Amino acid sequence: MDRLRADTPLETLRVPQDVTYNWEYDSTRAQLERLYAHAKRDQWDGAERLDWSHDVDPRSELVPDASIGIWGTPLWDKLTKSEIEKLRHESITWQLCQFLHGEQGALLASAQIVDSVPWYEAKMYGATQVMDEARHVEVYRRFVQEKLEHDYPVNPNLKALLDQILSDSRWDMKFLGMQIIVEGLALAAFGTIRDSANDPLLRNLTAAVMEDESRHVAYGVISLREFTKDLTEAERMEREDFVYEACVLMRDRILNHEVWEAMGMPVEECVAVSMDSPFAKEYRRRLFKKIVPNVKSLGLLSDRQRARFADLGILEYEGGTSSDIDQAIEEEKRRQAGIERAAA
Repeated sequence: MDRLRADTPLETLRVPQDVTYNWEYDSTRAQLERLYAHAKRDQWDGAERLDWSHDVDPRSELVPDASIGIWGTPLWDKLTKSEIEKLRHESITWQLCQFLHGEQGALLASAQIVDSVPWYEAKMYGATQVMDEARHVEVYRRFVQEKLEHDYPVNPNLKALLDQILSDSRWDMKFLGMQIIVEGLALAAFGTIRDSANDPLLRNLTAAVMEDESRHVAYGVISLREFTKDLTEAERMEREDFVYEACVLMRDRILNHEVWEAMGMPVEECVAVSMDSPFAKEYRRRLFKKIVPNVKSLGLLSDRQRARFADLGILEYEGGTSSDIDQAIEEEKRRQAGIERAAA
């Protein structure tokens, strides 16, 4: 099955890109140095770590049916057994394809960051993230092609955000879009699957990817805290606008119109029901519980921004704890150890 290559042509995005040398090799940023050391230590090989011999039935309940937005509603009750099995296949395929597309965007953006970020330590860590993202593309591509044998194109909202990140020549905007927004999204979405997946290969794949993602968010927070403290008011407002627009896009990304179209179901009705489902509410909670405190820690939560976040229904998360390198890494390691013990 090679549909991903056959159906998705190459797309070239013409972008401005700064390349910054740094001839000063003295290390002054201890947190980034420590993050780089952890990243070197924790590299893993998806071909060896994961059991690819495991059989996956894409029409089975790989993740709980409750994660499908219309579950438990009259729309669900009307489905036959065969239609439910098809919906399971379509739903998990759509979600994992968006993960795959997002990881490719992260691969491209992290490579750009290595070029443009001015600090020696940030370039070194950024190089490890490029390898991380390549590995993530590898494992999601393999799962989609070998286990699901089906694919979906990139969601328009996700594509719009990735294009915006890749097209901005400023390294800090790439950090803000990729490390804070997209990686925050990834941790929320991956965490939901890791904690609920019924399939061991999918669960273990997700847990492995999450080990890297927690470092990526910490990388962005550490780097941007130093940079944003010296922003002018106009620069700060521009970055607040970008964060707000990205949050709107990410909130809307869960609207998987393509799945309902593939099922021949009433798209707008399914979307409306899904948006109000317990799963969707929990997903948004996980997403913005990670993003909003980080935005606040970067000084990008002015009264103007707070009012807009209140309108989005996400201001309630401002009191959470922002990412810290040691906390992020150790938390994910503890969770992974628990998963491995449970699977043993």
